[in-house]
Amino acid sequence: MDATKMMELLSYTLPSLVTGGVAYYLFNSYFKDQQHTRRWLSQKETQQQALPLRLQAYERLSLFLERINPSKLLLRVAPIADHKNDYADYLIASIEQEYEHNLTQQIYVTSACWGYVLTAKNATIQMIRKATLNTEITSAQELREYILKDLFDKDAPSNAALAFIKEEVRSIW
Repeated sequence: MDATKMMELLSYTLPSLVTGGVAYYLFNSYFKDQQHTRRWLSQKETQQQALPLRLQAYERLSLFLERINPSKLLLRVAPIADHKNDYADYLIASIEQEYEHNLTQQIYVTSACWGYVLTAKNATIQMIRKATLNTEITSAQELREYILKDLFDKDAPSNAALAFIKEEVRSIW
């Protein structure tokens, strides 16, 4: 092949390769942009559907924390017997039942939020068990009074978790 034929072949091939490369780049960029737009629209739609569920989960967890707050729990759950251990078991069973009822809410809230809720539940149960171990308390009524008096000195465990939930919901907006 002589040089002129080679130059002629190159003069046809080189522009077509450049045009093909530019076309590939433009099509690739366009399809990536379209894919990104579709993903963004899908995510936006999912968020619009998930936001009410998340807010409802925060509401239910707030209600759970209010219901296990010892001052409200002791007023709502009256002793069924005079023995302090029976009453403590009844209170703890009530807390566990509330917890199990709201267990599925953890999929809609952050791990940190769920950790606060779980800690509040366990601390409330621990507070009841600790009060039950007090030998000066002999009846269920005395147990109620002791726990309520103990809450005058410190905050209920559920208050910290409730404050965290409020802050997390505020951050959503």
